[in-house]
Amino acid sequence: PRLFKQCGSGVQFAYGITLRHPGRIVIGDNVVISEYCTLDARNPDVEVAIRLGDNVMLSNEVCLSAKGGTIVIGAHTGLGTKTTVQSTNNCPTRIGADGIIGPHCYLVAGGTYHMEQLDIPTWRQGLKADTGCHLQDNVWLGGQVTVLGNVTMGSGSVAAAGAVVAEDVARNAIVGGVPARQIRMREGAESTTDNQQ
Repeated sequence: PRLFKQCGSGVQFAYGITLRHPGRIVIGDNVVISEYCTLDARNPDVEVAIRLGDNVMLSNEVCLSAKGGTIVIGAHTGLGTKTTVQSTNNCPTRIGADGIIGPHCYLVAGGTYHMEQLDIPTWRQGLKADTGCHLQDNVWLGGQVTVLGNVTMGSGSVAAAGAVVAEDVARNAIVGGVPARQIRMREGAESTTDNQQ
């Protein structure tokens, strides 16, 4: 625990965890970090690159990669096995409280390359800045969901397994498909045709 910028009480660490720059990581109370997780806080421009709220659960082989970015995960949120959360290019990734993130999900901010110049390799053209990847409170992602940068999923929204979410999702909406489209609203929620959160 002394490796971290801040580490709460009751935190459980399994074996095989990889830490990069733990002095930029803040961990709340009663957090669980399971086997073979990676927490990579390589962002020299901020004091805190990764922040985990109270009672966060990281299942086996979760990767939090804040190389040049920031990741915040709210209290009582669980991330499924082999999920990757990435933030780079100063584009933040935020997951609110009470979230359910299924296994093999991928959340990415700032990870899209410029590719306009055909005579220059894509990786040499640099990354595009975006507004980040934001999941508000009580969002549920099924297994193998991808959420891209420039996307906000409103509170109470749901993405069906395998969805690729490339546009904002309204509060309490259920989306699915590639690319994800609204299927319906959750029972009891008001129907909406816009993307208000």
